[in-house]
Amino acid sequence: MLGCAVGPVRGLGTAGGTRAGTVSVVVDGASGADERDAHSIRDALYGRALPPLAALLIRALRSTWTLRVHGREVLERFAAEGRRYVHVFWHAHILLGIYSYVGPQIVVMISRHRDGELIAKTVERFGYLAARGSTTEGGSAAFREMVQSVRAGRDICFTPDGPRGPARKVQPGTIAAARALGIPIVPVVGAADRAWRLNSWDRFLVPKPGARVLLACGEPLFVERGEDPETGAARLEREMEALAVFAAAHAADLSVGKPVGRLAGGRVG
Repeated sequence: MLGCAVGPVRGLGTAGGTRAGTVSVVVDGASGADERDAHSIRDALYGRALPPLAALLIRALRSTWTLRVHGREVLERFAAEGRRYVHVFWHAHILLGIYSYVGPQIVVMISRHRDGELIAKTVERFGYLAARGSTTEGGSAAFREMVQSVRAGRDICFTPDGPRGPARKVQPGTIAAARALGIPIVPVVGAADRAWRLNSWDRFLVPKPGARVLLACGEPLFVERGEDPETGAARLEREMEALAVFAAAHAADLSVGKPVGRLAGGRVG
């Protein structure tokens, strides 16, 4: 949602995703060809078979939610003025984050892990571009992709605690990217009055059918050129914690926030 050092961005005319490694030795009678076949099957499952099913399930759930956004005026203002920014939400809020964006187009940083492939292929079905990588997988590639995306008039999106946590702890790479690009960060945090929490490292949030869901957008956070990334990360973390308290307290209150149209995704309506 940094989940950020990127391989190629789909839709930007660069090469496709990563390839699984191959094994050319025989272990306990299994050939390298068998190993490659197993990788191919898994890649096909995560890259082609599961994403349309996941997107269908998300849309079905979304059709039952009462979804609102509080503070979306800042996103609308940036879109109207053509100002680029860094859109951030917690890894646990990816389902909600799909419906949180306002703007022309956004590139989302998603890890190179196999579950990242499933997420990338799924969010692409909602109008997003997916860039593959994380802060642990090479910062220079990420920086080049971020510069390219922003110069092309796109916003960029990180899950600042991804791809593997700790949950709700901002990694300094998000701050470093915003500082280097000279654009502000706008945090978004979601909550639901009824939800499942998956048994994952981030306690992934899945609002239940019929849930009342609130997305709370914060004020732009500007990173000074001389600011230490750790200091900036602490500032962003505090802001997201405050937004989380607000969203949780008002998720059930339909008087808080503006309704979000039932769009496919890519931006709120």
